[in-house]
Amino acid sequence: MRALVLALAAATALALPAKAQDVTVAVTAIVEHPALDAARDGVKAALAEAGYKEGENLKFVYQSAQGNPGTASQIARQFVGDAPDVIVPISTPSAQAVVAATRDIPIVFTAVSDPVGAQLIKSMEKPGRNVTGLSDRLPVAEHLALIKEITPNAKTIGYIYNSAEANSVSTLDLLKAEAEKADLMVVESVATKSAEVQGATRALVGKADVIYVPTDNTIVSAFEAAAGVATEAKIPLFAADTDSVARGAIAALGFNYFDVGKQTGAVVVRILKGEKPGDIPATVAVGTDLVLNKTAAAKAGVTFPESATKRATKIIE
Repeated sequence: MRALVLALAAATALALPAKAQDVTVAVTAIVEHPALDAARDGVKAALAEAGYKEGENLKFVYQSAQGNPGTASQIARQFVGDAPDVIVPISTPSAQAVVAATRDIPIVFTAVSDPVGAQLIKSMEKPGRNVTGLSDRLPVAEHLALIKEITPNAKTIGYIYNSAEANSVSTLDLLKAEAEKADLMVVESVATKSAEVQGATRALVGKADVIYVPTDNTIVSAFEAAAGVATEAKIPLFAADTDSVARGAIAALGFNYFDVGKQTGAVVVRILKGEKPGDIPATVAVGTDLVLNKTAAAKAGVTFPESATKRATKIIE
């Protein structure tokens, strides 16, 4: 009888779906703003869909460096000491801090424009060691095409960025190359911290026909300051981050960062199930959305052409 009970128990266990084992995933971002927060939430959503649920079999740890690279390094060292199963750094500065802190714990970076240039990995195809992840490399040529489509008379583009962010520097190089092809001139303005964003934007008044903000964490974290100056000066403000459109940009062609987070989370799941990060190719995130803000555009004296409104993913009235 006992043998029969044991046999039935074993058969029942085999019939049940395997329960995901208890794991810890530690996530950190250089600063809190809508795009990076959405990426974090997307990672958590992907883990839940794969059976890793917070409070059940998942310990999900999150810390923001509040825009301070020194704090990012402290968080990285703390995470390494805690030895989670996977660390997910969001943004280039956080990824650089985490990669510098460990060669053993699996790392899946996300929202990093140029992971090779930032020296996180050797190549996209064969990242090697304990690191892989997703790039949000900007489609700069498409951004310039959008700017010319919406503001065809623009000749100069103001570019606000933090020169300490590697992704913003590499984007600037690409922007200059693409702008030359499009017969546009780039005017730079630097803000090394969020408190300088307003002044950096003011420095472009009278020098730039339009302003373009990349996915620079320093600038995006204080986006309203840039938008306020642009509105006052009636300069059309374009963003690479679609979440910034609701915050005052007139238009953005960019990633849905919740989806970027979900794509990142899918890679984390592969590692939790046994794959080595260095064997998983790093990829560029999939998908772009076009978001327009009619109110902001009207304040800048811009009317969207029908070609833009017809293909917009979302229009803010």
